[in-house]
Amino acid sequence: MFSAAVAELTSVSVRLTAAERETEEIFSRLETADSLNTALQLRLNELKRHDEVQADEVSSLSAAVMSNKNQTDGFQLRLRSSDRLMQELQNQSSDLIIRLNSSQNQLQQIITQHTVLSFRLMETEDRLQKLTNTNSDELKVAFSAGLTDSGSVGPFDDETTLIFSKTITNIGRAYNQTAGVFTAPLRGLYFFSFTAADYLKGYMGLYLYRNNQPILFNLDLNDHGGYASTSNGVALQLEEGDAVRLSLPASYRLYDDSRNFSVFSGFLLFPL
Repeated sequence: MFSAAVAELTSVSVRLTAAERETEEIFSRLETADSLNTALQLRLNELKRHDEVQADEVSSLSAAVMSNKNQTDGFQLRLRSSDRLMQELQNQSSDLIIRLNSSQNQLQQIITQHTVLSFRLMETEDRLQKLTNTNSDELKVAFSAGLTDSGSVGPFDDETTLIFSKTITNIGRAYNQTAGVFTAPLRGLYFFSFTAADYLKGYMGLYLYRNNQPILFNLDLNDHGGYASTSNGVALQLEEGDAVRLSLPASYRLYDDSRNFSVFSGFLLFPL
Protein backbone atom coordinates (compact mmCIF):
# COMPACT_ATOMS: atom_id res chain seq x y z
CA MET A 1 0.00 0.00 0.00
CA PHE A 2 2.79 2.37 0.94
CA SER A 3 4.78 1.36 -2.12
CA ALA A 4 1.85 2.19 -4.30
CA ALA A 5 1.56 5.58 -2.68
CA VAL A 6 5.24 6.29 -3.16
CA ALA A 7 5.06 5.27 -6.78
CA GLU A 8 2.05 7.47 -7.31
CA LEU A 9 3.79 10.34 -5.56
CA THR A 10 6.85 9.86 -7.69
CA SER A 11 4.68 9.83 -10.79
CA VAL A 12 2.99 13.04 -9.65
CA SER A 13 6.40 14.63 -8.94
CA VAL A 14 7.64 13.70 -12.39
CA ARG A 15 4.51 15.09 -13.95
CA LEU A 16 4.81 18.24 -11.85
CA THR A 17 8.43 18.67 -12.90
CA ALA A 18 7.42 18.20 -16.53
CA ALA A 19 4.62 20.70 -16.03
CA GLU A 20 7.06 23.19 -14.49
CA ARG A 21 9.41 22.78 -17.44
CA GLU A 22 6.49 23.27 -19.80
CA THR A 23 5.48 26.34 -17.79
CA GLU A 24 9.03 27.72 -17.92
CA GLU A 25 9.11 27.02 -21.63
CA ILE A 26 5.77 28.78 -22.03
CA PHE A 27 7.07 31.77 -20.02
CA SER A 28 10.22 31.76 -22.14
CA ARG A 29 8.11 31.75 -25.27
CA LEU A 30 5.96 34.51 -23.84
CA GLU A 31 9.08 36.56 -23.07
CA THR A 32 10.33 35.91 -26.62
CA ALA A 33 6.92 36.89 -27.95
CA ASP A 34 6.98 40.07 -25.84
CA SER A 35 10.44 40.93 -27.13
CA LEU A 36 9.31 40.24 -30.65
CA ASN A 37 6.18 42.29 -30.11
CA THR A 38 8.26 45.15 -28.71
CA ALA A 39 10.60 44.93 -31.70
CA LEU A 40 7.63 44.86 -34.04
CA GLN A 41 6.12 47.83 -32.28
CA LEU A 42 9.39 49.74 -32.61
CA ARG A 43 9.60 48.75 -36.26
CA LEU A 44 5.99 49.80 -36.75
CA ASN A 45 6.69 53.19 -35.15
CA GLU A 46 9.77 53.55 -37.33
CA LEU A 47 7.71 52.73 -40.43
CA LYS A 48 5.10 55.27 -39.36
CA ARG A 49 7.79 57.94 -38.97
CA HIS A 50 9.25 56.91 -42.34
CA ASP A 51 5.78 57.16 -43.90
CA GLU A 52 5.38 60.62 -42.40
CA VAL A 53 8.77 61.70 -43.79
CA GLN A 54 7.85 60.26 -47.19
CA ALA A 55 4.50 62.05 -47.00
CA ASP A 56 6.32 65.32 -46.33
CA GLU A 57 8.70 64.58 -49.20
CA VAL A 58 5.76 63.77 -51.46
CA SER A 59 4.14 67.08 -50.48
CA SER A 60 7.40 68.90 -51.18
CA LEU A 61 7.74 67.12 -54.51
CA SER A 62 4.14 67.97 -55.38
CA ALA A 63 4.79 71.62 -54.54
CA ALA A 64 7.99 71.54 -56.61
CA VAL A 65 6.14 69.92 -59.51
CA MET A 66 3.43 72.59 -59.31
CA SER A 67 6.10 75.32 -59.17
CA ASN A 68 7.87 73.77 -62.17
CA LYS A 69 4.56 73.62 -64.00
CA ASN A 70 3.95 77.30 -63.28
CA GLN A 71 7.49 78.12 -64.44
CA THR A 72 6.94 76.02 -67.57
CA ASP A 73 3.71 77.89 -68.28
CA GLY A 74 5.59 81.16 -67.78
CA PHE A 75 8.38 80.02 -70.11
CA GLN A 76 5.82 79.02 -72.73
CA LEU A 77 4.17 82.46 -72.50
CA ARG A 78 7.57 84.17 -72.80
CA LEU A 79 8.48 81.87 -75.70
CA ARG A 80 5.26 82.77 -77.54
CA SER A 81 5.95 86.45 -76.83
CA SER A 82 9.53 86.02 -78.13
CA ASP A 83 8.19 84.32 -81.27
CA ARG A 84 5.85 87.25 -81.90
CA LEU A 85 8.67 89.72 -81.27
CA MET A 86 10.94 87.77 -83.62
CA GLN A 87 8.27 87.87 -86.32
CA GLU A 88 7.86 91.62 -85.83
CA LEU A 89 11.64 92.10 -86.03
CA GLN A 90 11.76 90.02 -89.20
CA ASN A 91 8.97 92.13 -90.71
CA GLN A 92 10.79 95.33 -89.70
CA SER A 93 14.04 93.93 -91.09
CA SER A 94 12.34 93.19 -94.42
CA ASP A 95 10.89 96.71 -94.47
CA LEU A 96 14.32 98.20 -93.66
CA ILE A 97 15.94 96.16 -96.43
CA ILE A 98 13.34 97.45 -98.90
CA ARG A 99 13.90 101.02 -97.72
CA LEU A 100 17.67 100.56 -97.85
CA ASN A 101 17.47 99.29 -101.42
CA SER A 102 15.28 102.26 -102.30
CA SER A 103 17.74 104.65 -100.63
CA GLN A 104 20.64 103.03 -102.47
CA ASN A 105 18.81 103.51 -105.77
CA GLN A 106 18.09 107.12 -104.88
CA LEU A 107 21.71 107.62 -103.81
CA GLN A 108 22.85 106.24 -107.15
CA GLN A 109 20.55 108.72 -108.88
CA ILE A 110 22.03 111.54 -106.79
CA ILE A 111 25.55 110.39 -107.65
CA THR A 112 24.60 110.32 -111.33
CA GLN A 113 23.11 113.81 -111.07
CA HIS A 114 26.20 114.97 -109.21
CA THR A 115 28.41 113.53 -111.96
CA VAL A 116 26.37 115.37 -114.58
CA LEU A 117 26.57 118.61 -112.59
CA SER A 118 30.30 118.15 -112.10
CA PHE A 119 30.70 117.68 -115.85
CA ARG A 120 28.62 120.80 -116.49
CA LEU A 121 30.72 122.67 -113.93
CA MET A 122 33.88 121.56 -115.72
CA GLU A 123 32.42 122.78 -119.01
CA THR A 124 31.53 126.09 -117.38
CA GLU A 125 35.01 126.42 -115.97
CA ASP A 126 36.43 125.66 -119.42
CA ARG A 127 34.27 128.42 -120.89
CA LEU A 128 35.39 130.69 -118.09
CA GLN A 129 39.01 129.90 -118.89
CA LYS A 130 38.40 130.70 -122.53
CA LEU A 131 36.72 133.99 -121.60
CA THR A 132 39.47 134.97 -119.22
CA ASN A 133 42.12 133.99 -121.75
CA THR A 134 40.74 136.57 -124.21
CA ASN A 135 42.30 139.27 -122.09
CA SER A 136 45.27 138.18 -120.03
CA ASP A 137 45.28 141.49 -118.18
CA GLU A 138 41.77 140.91 -116.77
CA LEU A 139 41.39 139.51 -113.24
CA LYS A 140 40.56 135.79 -113.12
CA VAL A 141 37.88 134.92 -110.53
CA ALA A 142 36.25 131.51 -109.92
CA PHE A 143 35.49 129.31 -106.94
CA SER A 144 33.76 126.07 -105.94
CA ALA A 145 33.36 124.81 -102.37
CA GLY A 146 31.72 121.83 -100.72
CA LEU A 147 29.59 122.26 -97.61
CA THR A 148 31.06 119.80 -95.06
CA ASP A 149 32.32 116.28 -94.43
CA SER A 150 30.34 116.02 -91.18
CA GLY A 151 26.94 114.91 -92.50
CA SER A 152 23.84 116.87 -91.47
CA VAL A 153 23.81 120.68 -91.22
CA GLY A 154 20.86 122.12 -89.28
CA PRO A 155 18.11 122.51 -88.45
CA PHE A 156 18.72 125.83 -86.67
CA ASP A 157 16.33 128.01 -84.70
CA ASP A 158 17.17 131.03 -86.87
CA GLU A 159 18.15 131.55 -90.49
CA THR A 160 21.88 130.82 -90.75
CA THR A 161 24.57 131.61 -93.32
CA LEU A 162 25.93 128.37 -94.78
CA ILE A 163 29.69 128.04 -94.56
CA PHE A 164 30.94 125.94 -97.47
CA SER A 165 34.24 125.08 -95.80
CA LYS A 166 35.74 122.63 -98.34
CA THR A 167 37.43 124.78 -100.97
CA ILE A 168 37.64 122.97 -104.31
CA THR A 169 38.69 125.94 -106.45
CA ASN A 170 39.37 129.53 -105.39
CA ILE A 171 41.03 131.41 -108.24
CA GLY A 172 41.43 135.04 -107.29
CA ARG A 173 40.74 134.21 -103.62
CA ALA A 174 37.44 136.09 -103.63
CA TYR A 175 35.66 133.35 -101.65
CA ASN A 176 36.12 133.29 -97.87
CA GLN A 177 35.74 129.68 -96.71
CA THR A 178 35.68 130.73 -93.06
CA ALA A 179 32.71 133.10 -93.44
CA GLY A 180 31.06 131.35 -96.41
CA VAL A 181 30.92 134.66 -98.34
CA PHE A 182 32.06 135.58 -101.85
CA THR A 183 33.17 139.22 -102.21
CA ALA A 184 33.36 140.72 -105.71
CA PRO A 185 36.90 142.00 -106.37
CA LEU A 186 35.69 144.23 -109.21
CA ARG A 187 32.56 145.46 -110.94
CA GLY A 188 31.31 142.82 -113.38
CA LEU A 189 28.81 140.16 -114.34
CA TYR A 190 29.12 137.00 -112.27
CA PHE A 191 27.47 133.62 -112.44
CA PHE A 192 26.61 131.65 -109.27
CA SER A 193 25.23 128.12 -108.92
CA PHE A 194 24.54 125.75 -106.07
CA THR A 195 23.41 122.20 -105.40
CA ALA A 196 22.03 121.17 -101.99
CA ALA A 197 21.06 117.66 -100.86
CA ASP A 198 19.31 115.88 -98.00
CA TYR A 199 17.92 112.40 -97.30
CA LEU A 200 15.00 112.95 -94.89
CA LYS A 201 11.37 113.54 -95.81
CA GLY A 202 10.28 117.16 -95.85
CA TYR A 203 11.06 120.47 -97.47
CA MET A 204 14.61 121.56 -98.18
CA GLY A 205 15.66 124.91 -99.50
CA LEU A 206 18.01 127.86 -99.20
CA TYR A 207 18.36 131.54 -100.03
CA LEU A 208 20.96 133.21 -102.21
CA TYR A 209 21.74 136.74 -101.00
CA ARG A 210 23.48 139.69 -102.63
CA ASN A 211 24.60 141.70 -99.62
CA ASN A 212 21.43 141.58 -97.46
CA GLN A 213 19.02 141.28 -100.40
CA PRO A 214 17.53 137.83 -101.09
CA ILE A 215 17.87 137.08 -104.82
CA LEU A 216 16.74 133.44 -104.97
CA PHE A 217 14.80 131.10 -102.75
CA ASN A 218 15.11 127.51 -103.92
CA LEU A 219 12.55 125.12 -102.44
CA ASP A 220 12.04 121.41 -103.05
CA LEU A 221 9.98 118.67 -101.38
CA ASN A 222 11.67 115.37 -100.53
CA ASP A 223 8.54 113.22 -100.35
CA HIS A 224 10.16 109.77 -100.60
CA GLY A 225 12.55 109.92 -97.64
CA GLY A 226 15.74 109.13 -99.59
CA TYR A 227 18.56 111.21 -101.01
CA ALA A 228 17.30 114.20 -103.00
CA SER A 229 18.86 117.40 -104.25
CA THR A 230 17.90 120.85 -105.47
CA SER A 231 19.95 123.10 -107.77
CA ASN A 232 19.79 126.58 -109.25
CA GLY A 233 21.93 129.27 -110.82
CA VAL A 234 21.81 132.97 -111.51
CA ALA A 235 23.87 135.68 -113.27
CA LEU A 236 24.37 138.78 -111.09
CA GLN A 237 25.81 142.19 -111.80
CA LEU A 238 27.98 143.07 -108.81
CA GLU A 239 29.80 146.15 -107.74
CA GLU A 240 33.23 145.88 -106.21
CA GLY A 241 32.82 144.76 -102.60
CA ASP A 242 29.34 143.24 -103.04
CA ALA A 243 28.92 140.01 -101.03
CA VAL A 244 27.12 136.86 -102.17
CA ARG A 245 26.25 134.05 -99.80
CA LEU A 246 23.83 131.14 -99.27
CA SER A 247 21.59 130.97 -96.21
CA LEU A 248 19.64 128.10 -94.64
CA PRO A 249 16.10 129.00 -93.43
CA ALA A 250 15.15 128.21 -89.83
CA SER A 251 14.09 124.57 -89.22
CA TYR A 252 15.55 123.41 -92.58
CA ARG A 253 18.50 121.06 -92.92
CA LEU A 254 20.98 119.85 -95.54
CA TYR A 255 23.43 116.98 -95.88
CA ASP A 256 26.96 116.62 -97.21
CA ASP A 257 29.94 114.32 -96.82
CA SER A 258 33.22 113.62 -98.60
CA ARG A 259 31.30 113.02 -101.86
CA ASN A 260 30.29 116.72 -102.06
CA PHE A 261 26.51 116.45 -102.39
CA SER A 262 26.13 120.16 -101.52
CA VAL A 263 28.30 122.60 -103.52
CA PHE A 264 28.43 126.41 -103.96
CA SER A 265 30.19 127.83 -107.06
CA GLY A 266 30.67 131.14 -108.79
CA PHE A 267 32.86 132.90 -111.36
CA LEU A 268 33.33 136.18 -113.17
CA LEU A 269 31.83 136.17 -116.66
CA PHE A 270 33.34 139.51 -117.65
CA PRO A 271 34.14 142.89 -116.12
CA LEU A 272 31.88 145.90 -116.62
